[in-house]
Amino acid sequence: MATAISFSQDLKQQADIVRIIGDYVQLKKAGAQNFVGLCPFHKEKSPSFSVHATRQFFHCFGCGEKGDVFTFVQKMENVTFPEAIRRVAEKMGVPVPKQGYSGPGEALEAKQRGVLLDLHEKACASFEEQLRRPEGARAREYLTGRGLSEETLRRFRIGFAPDSGFMLRDRLRVVADEENLKASGLFSWKQDDAAGEDRPAAAGTTTTKAITTSSLYSKFRNRVMFPICNEQGKVIAFTGRTLDPNEKSGPKYLNSPETPIYSKGKVLFNLDKAKEAIRHLTYAILVEGNVDCISVFEAGFKNVIATSGTAFSEMQVRLLGRFTRQVVVNFDPDTAGAAATERSLAMLVEEDFKIKVLTLEPGFDPDLFIRRKGVAAYRQALSEAPDYFPYLISRAAAMFPVKTPDGKAKAVNYLLPHIKRVPQAIVRDELANNVAQRFGIDSALVRQELRHAATNRRAEFKAPPEQQVSEAEKIIVRLLAPGSAELEELRTAATDVLVAEGLIEGLPAQPLLEWLLCPMEGSSASETDQRSLASILMKENDELTQELIESAIEALRRGKLERRQRELNASIAEAERKNDSQTLTRLLQEKFAIDKALQK
Repeated sequence: MATAISFSQDLKQQADIVRIIGDYVQLKKAGAQNFVGLCPFHKEKSPSFSVHATRQFFHCFGCGEKGDVFTFVQKMENVTFPEAIRRVAEKMGVPVPKQGYSGPGEALEAKQRGVLLDLHEKACASFEEQLRRPEGARAREYLTGRGLSEETLRRFRIGFAPDSGFMLRDRLRVVADEENLKASGLFSWKQDDAAGEDRPAAAGTTTTKAITTSSLYSKFRNRVMFPICNEQGKVIAFTGRTLDPNEKSGPKYLNSPETPIYSKGKVLFNLDKAKEAIRHLTYAILVEGNVDCISVFEAGFKNVIATSGTAFSEMQVRLLGRFTRQVVVNFDPDTAGAAATERSLAMLVEEDFKIKVLTLEPGFDPDLFIRRKGVAAYRQALSEAPDYFPYLISRAAAMFPVKTPDGKAKAVNYLLPHIKRVPQAIVRDELANNVAQRFGIDSALVRQELRHAATNRRAEFKAPPEQQVSEAEKIIVRLLAPGSAELEELRTAATDVLVAEGLIEGLPAQPLLEWLLCPMEGSSASETDQRSLASILMKENDELTQELIESAIEALRRGKLERRQRELNASIAEAERKNDSQTLTRLLQEKFAIDKALQK
C-alpha cells in the first residue's frame, strides 16, 4: 500500500492538471496560472469552473465541486480512486505498478470490467476473422456495395457474426465464466424449468438452477458487426446489421444491451478517432448511422461522430461539449430525420452550442450522397449549411401556408418553443425579429408571445415527454404494453420487481407505467400518455430479451439511488446550515452507503 501511495503522490506531482482536465473541459487562460471553463458537473452558461496550474487544484464556484486531478477523473468517469490513478497514468504514458484495492467488492468490479473488455476484444477479433472466411462472402458483398474498402474495414474493425449460436460461445468460454459471459451482452440464454422445458429466464428472478455455458447462445447471428469503442478506443459494444430480410431474423440493426462497460446514451460512435480533429477544427459533424459516419470519415472529414444506437441524449450533448461548442447536424432528410434534427437542436441550443444544419437532397443520406455526388459536393454542402434558426424558419415555411393568417400563426407557434429555449434574452429578441420579418408580422406581436411565457420558459418548454423518458423506461413500457403472450413470464417477473422496489416513483414515465401496471376497468391513459406509448412502441427496435430487461431494471435501480443522492445533498446542506450534527451524521451515513452502491 505504501508503494501505491508513493506512486499516486509522484504521479500527481508530474501530472499536468490543465492538460488532463482540458481533455474533458474547454479551458481558457484567465491569469498567470489560472484557467476557467464551463463546469462539467452542473449546468451553467457563464464559466465558474477554475483550474490552478501550480496548485494542481480545481474548484467550481457555482456548485462547490473541488479536488485534485484524481478527484476530477474519478467524478467525470464514475470510477474508483485506484482506477482514476490508472486513467491519469495512461494519459501520461506512465506504467502503473500493481496496486491493491480498498476492498474485495472493488477488486471484483475492476476485475469484471477487465474481463468484459477482454471478451469484447476477442469477440471483435473473431468477427474480423469470420468476415475473411468463405462464410463471410455475403457480408463482404454487402460492405463492398456500401463502398467500404479493405483499409476501411481494418481501420474500423468491421466483422461478421456467422449464423451460429455457439461458435463465439465456445471460443470465449475458455477465458471467462458463465457470469461474465452473461454480463457481456454478447449472448442470450435459456434456463431449464422443472418440467424439463427450455424457457427464457425471467428478468429480476432467480432460480435454483445456475445458467451454464451450454444454455448460452450468440445474440448476434448472420450480421455485419460494427464495433463501438469508448473514448480510449477500447471495444465496449457492437451494432449488428442483419443480412437476412426475413422478419424472423429480428430488427435490421441490433445493438448491444447496456452492460457494466457500456451505456449507449453516454457514448458517441467514432469519438475515439474524431476527438483530436474536433479539437483542431473546433467543430464536429453529427450524423445518425455507423455507415454514414464511416463514409464521411473516410472521405476526409475526420471530425465526424454519430449517435450510438439511440436518439441523441443529454449525456451525449455534454460529452460533445468537452471537445467543442460548435456542431453541424447532418441527419437523414426524411421525416424521421427532420424530427431527430429538431430534438437534437433543442438539447444543443439549451447547452449554448453554435449549430448549423446540413440538409441533403431528398433520398440521400451522407453515405449515399458522397458515393453518388462526390467528396467535393459534400464539402460544398457542408460550407453552405445554414445556421439552425434559418433552417427552422425555412422548415416552418415549408410546413405551413404562410401566405395566410392561419398559416402564419401556425408557423410562429411552431417556432416559438425553439426561440424560448435560447438562453440569452438578446438573442431571443433578435430571433423574434427575424421571424416577424420573414413572415410579414408585426414584431411586437411576436415579442408579446415571447414575453407571455418568459417567466416560466424552462418549466413550459422542456423537451417533449417522450424525449425525457430514459431508454430503460422505454424498455419497461414496451414490456408492460399489451402484446405477445410469449413475454408474459418476463412481464410478471418484472412487475413484481418494479412494484416491490418502487422503481417507477419519480420517473418521467411514471403515469404511463402506473396505468400499464394497474389499468382500471373502463379507464384509459391520458392523451399525452397514449401519444408517448405509441411513439415508444413505434420507434424501439431492440428485441425484448431477458438481459435487455434486466439491464433496464438495473438502470432504474441506479436512477432511484441517484435521485435519493440528490435529495441527500440538499438535506445535508440544510443540516450543515442549521448545525444539526445528529441529523447530519445520519444523512452522511446514508449518502456514504449510496455513493458506495453507485460505484458498483
